[in-house]
Amino acid sequence: GSNSSRGRAIQNILNIEAGDKIKAYVHIERLDNEEYLKSHYIVLCTKKGIIKKTTLEAYSRPRSNGIIAINIHEGDELLEAKLTNGNHHIMLANKGGRAVRFTENKVRPMGRNAAGVKGITLVDPVKGGVVGMVCVENEAEDILVVSENGYGKRSKISEYPITNRGGKGVKTMNITDKTGKLFSIKGVLDTDHLMIITKNGTAIRLAVKNLRLLGRSTQGVRLINLRDGDEIASITYIETNGDEETVDETNAENGTVIDDDIELEEIIDDEVDNEEIEDNNDEDMEEKEDNNDN
Repeated sequence: GSNSSRGRAIQNILNIEAGDKIKAYVHIERLDNEEYLKSHYIVLCTKKGIIKKTTLEAYSRPRSNGIIAINIHEGDELLEAKLTNGNHHIMLANKGGRAVRFTENKVRPMGRNAAGVKGITLVDPVKGGVVGMVCVENEAEDILVVSENGYGKRSKISEYPITNRGGKGVKTMNITDKTGKLFSIKGVLDTDHLMIITKNGTAIRLAVKNLRLLGRSTQGVRLINLRDGDEIASITYIETNGDEETVDETNAENGTVIDDDIELEEIIDDEVDNEEIEDNNDEDMEEKEDNNDN
């Protein structure tokens, strides 16, 4: 449909239980390629910082009503799912503006019924939960973060030290009352575009190459002006071939703004984050076996 159409309810496409919600989707090749199934993994993370890796082969026999992917603890919920090949670097970020980076081999493969292991330590799991997960294989990718009040920036991934999983992480954005809490973290390339959609239905599309690289402890720049009462609803990136041109366009009917040369208000904080990274070598959380696999 068009960008102003209402779309179709996901319940009319997938057989999901009442009250359940779709949290993530992953694009994969055919499930009958045995070599592909054994060499790829599904990595899941939750809002309370739990991470889990399972071979793609474990999902090769799906059912119409779905199969168990992770054992979620009470009060927690699934946040994201990513497809990896075992050689990625994983980053988790929380609302407080901190992020941890570790290699994928720090997370051993588990069965579908397992609960997972600690990916990041949260000082306040209720107010400062995880906002996103990035799985990076290409060192050319940059890390882009966006706050609740529409501020954002991109930084080189090399600015994030590699540690063990389970640490508190390092500062990825200088959080203030003006920026609001961290809302999203993405891995992007210069050729990508960023799409921000608000709850009132306004969308803005920006070329990533126009966002100057900044240090990870800065506040960033204003990416979108939010009207009173409006909030960011979703953020995604669009892969392009680098030749696509965006045309300055404002469409009042559908609320879409496409601007390749938007003037960005820059706010830089030169405060250096010297806080030592805390590694957490806690043993893996015990896997929970569930013989009543749905």
